[in-house]
Amino acid sequence: MADDGSEVQDAGFDEWLDAAEEGAAYCLECPEGHASLPPRRVCPDCGATDLEETALPDSGEIETFTVTHVPTPAFEEDAPYATAVAAFGPVRLTGQVVDVDLETVETGLEVELEIAVSETTGERVLGFGSV
Repeated sequence: MADDGSEVQDAGFDEWLDAAEEGAAYCLECPEGHASLPPRRVCPDCGATDLEETALPDSGEIETFTVTHVPTPAFEEDAPYATAVAAFGPVRLTGQVVDVDLETVETGLEVELEIAVSETTGERVLGFGSV
């Protein structure tokens, strides 16, 4: 929370979370085809400043994951949980696997974006749900 009692915003990323929550997740793509997530003003690969919003696919695929049983205090109420890196078209996203039995999480699992709420902090987190 900000000192004035209002919620702190993470410029660019909160707007992206809003879009993802509404089913309109996107990435920023430069003319060379490199993609990244907001907030960006410059392509991290080539330095181009002409970035265009491109819709992300509806589903992605888990490339790697880990299961956390002993979390930091910021996620103690969420444990155990799986964190994964999933490919969604031209970008890789890191998120918490939600509403999926931890025993069934594996590489290659098809997932969709879900905006979840941390049980510990009550803040929104990027999540991956099964398709």
